[in-house]
Amino acid sequence: MKEAAILDIIYHQTYQTKKIWIVYKMTKAPGEEVDLSDMEEFKDSFKKVLQRALRNVHISFRDCEDNAVWIRIAWGTPYMKPNQYKTTYVVYHSQTPFVFVSHGRIKKYIPELWQALMTAGNYQKIQQMELRSIYLDSLKAIVFKQYNQDFQTYHHTPLQEGNAESEIVDPRIIHENIKEKERIQRVTRETFGDCIQPRIEFAQYKLETKFKTDSKNGILAEREEPFRCLVKFSSPHLLEALKSLAPAGIADAPLSSLLTCIPHKAMNYFTVREK
Repeated sequence: MKEAAILDIIYHQTYQTKKIWIVYKMTKAPGEEVDLSDMEEFKDSFKKVLQRALRNVHISFRDCEDNAVWIRIAWGTPYMKPNQYKTTYVVYHSQTPFVFVSHGRIKKYIPELWQALMTAGNYQKIQQMELRSIYLDSLKAIVFKQYNQDFQTYHHTPLQEGNAESEIVDPRIIHENIKEKERIQRVTRETFGDCIQPRIEFAQYKLETKFKTDSKNGILAEREEPFRCLVKFSSPHLLEALKSLAPAGIADAPLSSLLTCIPHKAMNYFTVREK
């Protein structure tokens, strides 16, 4: 069973998009310094805490080259052995407060899992970030602020008037709005950079706003409750799609900060309120 569990971890490391990964952030007590314990101490403490809380649980570890450990947990009950088809996967990077978890439908054991993580990492609190995706590497790039360095880069070719003229075959054809296109490319580059963006599939916005009017008459004038709606943007590669909107002439540049702040705020779930 130990070898089968490790093989299962290798499979999910290779095919990470088979799971939905949710990002959690742990915090220490005020004034407490970063714990410099090594990964072996973390794994030993994690296993002891979880097995003490739940007798029938099967835990497997596999170290990675990027100073991370993959944890596979098969859950059981007080009267039944661990079910190898009911598993949770945890990816933890040493000396960082971030944990990437794919727990599927198994949620009743989450309090025990949080306790084991906080005890092993010497943290006081853990909370879910509003960030999830099937692309684990992109989530890591966002929370570790690596998307400007580690992701493959490509370079834009500035649209210059001289280059545009050299491409003209028929002298009767001219390029319009050269300066505006240059401005759009410059603003897009300043907003998104020259790197390929981390890959996420959606961004969800819950909007709440109230009806505003100077008139005290009308059906909506005395409405206390705000209007609510849900807006969801989805794409196989959302951030690259947003990046291409202005150059394609579909949207004005710059884009709204609500759309461009996704990687900076490490969120793809937003609540926008207006009073």
